[in-house]
Amino acid sequence: MKDFRDLTVWQRAHEVTLEVYRCTRSFPREETYGMISQLRRCSSSVAANIAEGCGRSGNPEFARFLSMAMGSASELEYFLLLARDLEYLGEESHGAITKDVGEMRRMLNRLIVKVQAEARRPAKNVP
Repeated sequence: MKDFRDLTVWQRAHEVTLEVYRCTRSFPREETYGMISQLRRCSSSVAANIAEGCGRSGNPEFARFLSMAMGSASELEYFLLLARDLEYLGEESHGAITKDVGEMRRMLNRLIVKVQAEARRPAKNVP
């Protein structure tokens, strides 16, 4: 079992989630159960899936949860784009958060590749 807090990708995902919460405070009140909720859920889902995967046994399960985190990151990118196009999120804020999400996705992808490679390696016989 790994401590998710030690993973740089989890730390980045957590930072992105905090930023999403901050920027959605200024969204229109009518979006409380719509756009605000969707953005907050998919951003927190990235970090939550990484954390849950760390608590599972073995790399195949960890890789599965990392894959779900990647799906949530893609969903987050879409909702950020929609928020920008609806003019709830300014160009500057959108650009900064999208840049952070892109970096997080690259980190997540590298970790997925590493975990999948480790899962395919034959177990060593330990006497």
